[in-house]
Amino acid sequence: MEENVKKIVQMRMEKTKKALESNNMQVFIADTKEQVPEIVKTLISKDELIGSGGSVSLKEAGVIDMLKNEGYNFLDRADFTAENIKDFYIKCFSTDTYFTSANAITENGELYNVDGNSNRIAAIAFGPESVIVVAGYNKIVKNLDDAVKRVKTIAAPANTVRLSCDTFCHEKGECAALAGNCDGITSGCKSDGRICCNFLVSAQQRHKNRIKVILVAESLGY
Repeated sequence: MEENVKKIVQMRMEKTKKALESNNMQVFIADTKEQVPEIVKTLISKDELIGSGGSVSLKEAGVIDMLKNEGYNFLDRADFTAENIKDFYIKCFSTDTYFTSANAITENGELYNVDGNSNRIAAIAFGPESVIVVAGYNKIVKNLDDAVKRVKTIAAPANTVRLSCDTFCHEKGECAALAGNCDGITSGCKSDGRICCNFLVSAQQRHKNRIKVILVAESLGY
């Protein structure tokens, strides 16, 4: 990374960190994804129950491998089938610590997440004692308008490809709402495979430091 670009990234991450902290979230900054597991180890213990949402960012940062291979009491989604996946979702809701990423994080200190099944946004909002969000620099946006746009043009299309969902954005690379010149937050396709069903903005938190955010100065996930 060029020195000037690196400075811009650092300044933007520090601005976002301060905004998140003002909303009662605890924030850590990692220069590289390799630093993330070491930060995570300071926030969890091996006697607590740990769950996670589906996340490319967690995999790329090495968090899932660490939880699976280093003796943690981890609810591994891979151990559940399509027939009992709801049991996994419900168990995760009662974990001590829940790991996830974010679809977008604003410079104003808000987390923006959009779900299809909504197990992830439910756990972020309530349930687990602690929520740890791992997000790359690519997830930072200026405001909620840009967060909505990011999901409709980047996150949702990429995830529908990953999950093989039969949707407009899978085929066209952007939300049907944009193609129809309608950019409302909930606007979109009517496909049975739609993954943008429920929307969560996490702003000022009543329970200080329940949500912990690890910002990484690299691109992670979608």
